[in-house]
Amino acid sequence: MTQALSFNRALPEHYSLDAYKKHFAEFQEFQARAFHSQPINILVKSRASFIDEVLLELWQHCGLAKDKAISLIAVGGYGRGELHPYSDVDLLLLVDKRPDSNQQEAIARFITMLWDLRLEVGHSVRTYKETLSLGKDDITIATNLLEMRLLTGNKTLFQELQTAVNADSFWTSQAFFQAKRHEQQQRHAQYHGTAYNLEPNLKANPGGLRDIQTIGWVAKRHFNTRTMRELVAYQYLTEDEYQELIECEAYLWQMRFSLHLEAGRNENRILFDYQPAAAERLGFGSDGKASVERMMKRFFRTVQRVSELNEMLLQHFEGSILNSQQKLKVSQLDDYFELQGHLIKARDSAVFARRDNLLRLFWHIANNSNITGVHSTTIRLIRQVRRRLMGDLQDYEACRQLFLTLLRHPRGMDLAVTLMHRYGILAAYLPQWRNIEGQMQFDLFHAYTVDEHTHRLLKNLYKYSLAEHESEFPLCTAIVKKMEKPELLYLAGIFHDIAKGRGGDHSELGGMDAREFAKLHKLSEFDSKLIAWLVENHLLMSVTAQRRDIHDPEVVAEFAAKVRDETRLNYLYCLTLADIRATNDTLWNDWKGSLLRELFLATQKAFRRGLEKPMDLRDLIRENQSEALPMLLRQTFIESEVLQLWSRIKADYFARYSPKQIVWHTEHILKHKTPNEPLVLVSKAPIKGGTQVFVYTKDQAGLFAKMVAALDSKKVNIFDAQIMTNKDGYAMDTFVILEQNGETVNSPSRQQSIKKALEQYILGKPDLSRQKPKLSRQMRQFTVPPKVVFLPGNTRHRTMLEIAALDTPGLLSDLGQVFQQCGVNIHAAKITTIGERAEDFFLISNAEDDALTTEQQSQLRRVLISQLSQQTEG
Repeated sequence: MTQALSFNRALPEHYSLDAYKKHFAEFQEFQARAFHSQPINILVKSRASFIDEVLLELWQHCGLAKDKAISLIAVGGYGRGELHPYSDVDLLLLVDKRPDSNQQEAIARFITMLWDLRLEVGHSVRTYKETLSLGKDDITIATNLLEMRLLTGNKTLFQELQTAVNADSFWTSQAFFQAKRHEQQQRHAQYHGTAYNLEPNLKANPGGLRDIQTIGWVAKRHFNTRTMRELVAYQYLTEDEYQELIECEAYLWQMRFSLHLEAGRNENRILFDYQPAAAERLGFGSDGKASVERMMKRFFRTVQRVSELNEMLLQHFEGSILNSQQKLKVSQLDDYFELQGHLIKARDSAVFARRDNLLRLFWHIANNSNITGVHSTTIRLIRQVRRRLMGDLQDYEACRQLFLTLLRHPRGMDLAVTLMHRYGILAAYLPQWRNIEGQMQFDLFHAYTVDEHTHRLLKNLYKYSLAEHESEFPLCTAIVKKMEKPELLYLAGIFHDIAKGRGGDHSELGGMDAREFAKLHKLSEFDSKLIAWLVENHLLMSVTAQRRDIHDPEVVAEFAAKVRDETRLNYLYCLTLADIRATNDTLWNDWKGSLLRELFLATQKAFRRGLEKPMDLRDLIRENQSEALPMLLRQTFIESEVLQLWSRIKADYFARYSPKQIVWHTEHILKHKTPNEPLVLVSKAPIKGGTQVFVYTKDQAGLFAKMVAALDSKKVNIFDAQIMTNKDGYAMDTFVILEQNGETVNSPSRQQSIKKALEQYILGKPDLSRQKPKLSRQMRQFTVPPKVVFLPGNTRHRTMLEIAALDTPGLLSDLGQVFQQCGVNIHAAKITTIGERAEDFFLISNAEDDALTTEQQSQLRRVLISQLSQQTEG
């Protein structure tokens, strides 16, 4: 096999940079062609051999071969004889004493030549004593030295170092194990304990190559082994587990090799940019998302297997290296399980012959807060029985009873559900869960695969019942405390996205799955209908809150009519909040929380008033005015001047703003003595979860475009806009903004900067034709076909417009300019960004302050589609 891969081209006889670069390029092309026909281990080892040959030749060329007091040593992955196309070439130049000027010059020349060849070289020049001293203090250096390999030079010096590195005086087996385990825990924490991200790092993520290497490093230090196979002889691995580990490593190597080739650099993140080409190179086809989906499903299943093996083997090592098993207290839980220390352990190897014991294991975990995990021998038994399962665990009546008992247990959604997910028992129980394992979501809104997102949603739902999270979710906590059946909420969470990837409406298909589950598990008709309704409508509340004007009584009434009763509202609110927070760690903010809470409370109030008698808009206006007026009079304002100002303002204003906001606006307008200049207010404290920007100025053509351009120039995100023109021709516009990280604008200097930008843009000073920033790397991988839809409005003098497009820089500013060009007035805007997709709603009118005619709608649609298409192409 190696002979079939032989690169039959010798290095150039005489060194020249161009000749060597050409030689490297030819070898790279040779390996790229061989990728489709040769085993991956041959490819990575042949690259290491190729680099060996180059280094030895350049070592000779630089005159270093004559120096008998220096050793050239490969360390790290290169020391193992494994190199991917752009992997780091880690070198230790071991010297018997500090190099003199001639040696330093020769070494510098050697390293420069490697850099000129664009090799990623990590090198150090150290004496024997320096190397040992640094290795004792740094676990990373110690690990690299474990895998050192002499390339050329002083063999005696190398052997002395190797002997010292293998001695307990360097690192004891116990200290090394504890350091590597701690290192792994820290690394996993950086990735939130999961590899189920949409752009995972196949080297560093949990279950990645580092986890395989950690097993090898610990074994090498403890047993002085050179290969993983030797662990079979020590009975730390079965032959099947060894083969599985090698297969997993081979697949991750294939992915890494193809990533390097596609990226042209040392790239270990499976970025959207490279996923389609990598999938095609790996043989998954060239049909876009479908190919990527197949590749990534295999990746996620691979890292799950690696994670299990890593956990199991490190537990084995812990017992052997630290002798921890001898000190542990053992207590019997029942006839099948016992507690060894804090780990649950099967009492005999045939325990899972009774399939319901697979569920009973997790019931014990829920029932006993002292249990922190599953014993390694039991993990091995779970893995073995999982492969032999015929059918689904839910086929067994005893399993169904235990599953429902787990759902109803106060701690069922704590550690128990996490371990059921980790060890594949959720997939073994629910056939639909197997379909979403590793299921990609091709957007920037979702940060995780479908199964991991659902797992996180369940954890969020569980937090509602915990006292330590009461301040984080006060309303949800209060609701869940009063729920008779919180398990229905968990079931809705399990099924809400379970039909993704099947084609069709996942909400409808998931609702059908939920009904089948309820029938099989003999749930009541009421419970069955509630779960199915929640699954079918799990997006209803978030869509309404983020895209509709929830201050409009008709919107609330329409939403309430769909929800129908307060019980459904309670369940839906808790599910929606957990769902959004489990989607992407960076996208949740207080503004979204405020919207959902307001919609919940408004709908709850409507239900409690009988719905057929919601508060009349005129009553709300009078109530807000009567509460705001005394506050203003206490500030020495005269009632007549307040009422005179209010008479020029349209009545809708007093329904949309709270009394405190009305006071805030009124006092500043009355104090504003320069009517030809804009008044801009920026809230110092958050209002309903966002920073509010209020603008009072003479109305003018293109005002909306200027204001959003100003905000865009300050790199803030706009979430909401209320656009209003008074009877006297003054605009009173409000924007809700947040920083790009989702935080409110807190810095006084930042607030002042935003205020100044708005004033300048409104006065027409900046150039609106400035060059826009380019699309981000991730955004370039997506296309969102522009969509312009006119919807029936709640008032006959207004037109509701929905626009969906790629969220390109300056999008709102461009839309504002189109509206100006077409003579369209904007009265309200709802700005929603879902990952790469912008979904914006506008309430508009024509130049005659009436709803757009059919002809005007057609013209506006044409111009908008043209503009949005140009943006995407740009």
